[in-house]
Amino acid sequence: MLSYSKGFLALNECMKKTYLTILLTLCASVAMANDNQAVVATEETDRAENSNTIRIVTRPEIVGLWGMQVANNNKCIEYYNFKANNNVIIKSGQEWSSGIYDFQPAQEERSLLSALVLQVKYDNNEKDCSGLQEDQTGEISQYFVQWKNASTINFCSNEKAEQCFATLRRVLP
Repeated sequence: MLSYSKGFLALNECMKKTYLTILLTLCASVAMANDNQAVVATEETDRAENSNTIRIVTRPEIVGLWGMQVANNNKCIEYYNFKANNNVIIKSGQEWSSGIYDFQPAQEERSLLSALVLQVKYDNNEKDCSGLQEDQTGEISQYFVQWKNASTINFCSNEKAEQCFATLRRVLP
């Protein structure tokens, strides 16, 4: 009977080791599966957050298409298309030009005017609305912008708005 008990104990010890090995393997598999599910869940959450995010982009208030009636030629409108990337396209009669601009809004809304600097990079040297034919390539101009309302601005020569010479009206936002 003693030999039977030793055999039984040895078998019992072997079964314990086998049982523990199987249990540890199963636990490790479950833990790995949970880790993989966590990674997948995180990736799905990241994708969902990225697809549902709202991105707010600010742009200078001058961006858009503006038109100016030329005083001595009521049939001709000079257009200024200020783009968000600081490029500008100007169309006047047969002349068109392109360039860059820098718009600096007034820091204090009531007391100062906004500043606008334009540099013409290309001019096709055709007649403009006023009948002049002048290549303006390379010219740099500085204006002070007086806002009348959201759709009307004046170009002025000085920051006190004493010498305003052009009124532009918004055509497109």
